[in-house]
Amino acid sequence: YIVAIGGGAVLDMVGFAAAISHRGIRLIRVPTTVLSQNDSGVGVKNSVNSFGKKNYLGTFTTPVAVINDFNFLKTLDDRDWRGGISEAIKVALIKDLSFFEWLEQHAAQLASRSLEPMKEQIMRCAQMHMDHIAGKDPFEMGSSRPLDFGHWAAHKLEHLSSYRVRHGEAVAIGIALDSTYSYLKGWIAKEDLDRVIVLLQNLGFSLYEPELSGENLIKGLREFQEHLGGQLTIMLLERLGKGVEVHEMDHAMIEEAVKMLKDWNQEAISKS
Repeated sequence: YIVAIGGGAVLDMVGFAAAISHRGIRLIRVPTTVLSQNDSGVGVKNSVNSFGKKNYLGTFTTPVAVINDFNFLKTLDDRDWRGGISEAIKVALIKDLSFFEWLEQHAAQLASRSLEPMKEQIMRCAQMHMDHIAGKDPFEMGSSRPLDFGHWAAHKLEHLSSYRVRHGEAVAIGIALDSTYSYLKGWIAKEDLDRVIVLLQNLGFSLYEPELSGENLIKGLREFQEHLGGQLTIMLLERLGKGVEVHEMDHAMIEEAVKMLKDWNQEAISKS
């Protein structure tokens, strides 16, 4: 056995090493961050960045046990406390409206580092991720990865910022971008988009980073297709609580969505 104690990057690194050593060593994960406790720690993937790309080398290895100790959360700085909540917003938006509404109702408590609602958020989010992974495509042989909602832009943003923008922060921006794109497509109403944006802002997330603009972001679509290993499949919102897959994205509409996020973010900064 090997026991990995740490955040998502540490768990991935140790899990990758365990998977390729002696044809596999049994892995126990002890995730220590919100993001790893509610998402990556309960998954089956281990990967490391290589060749200038995120998660380029990796394996599928099911851990024999995952131990979530909530006391670790007390040691986190505010960025890592907040960052993992974006993964809960992600899964709620594509799968469970009632969970999204719960997050709206408890946003102030989560932002102020109240431990009890954070525990519930982690347990609900982790259960939804496990339920999905245990479904029809746990090892991602198809071209669809619903749990990657908001991630195509997030992966590119992390790389473009030289990982100054952490994963959870990048996912929050990616969620905002794809939700805005869904609104521009006419799939969700403006009031629904406003709810997503307000929730992200109430939790303290930025909606925009300078690296989000320009042709490099569009290149992220092609890289994400390579990451999928097949047809481009992007998860958008048909409505709050229900995702819909598309196989192409309008570049001009992406740029319009980015501009809207930039304006909203600047407005929030001005008010503060």
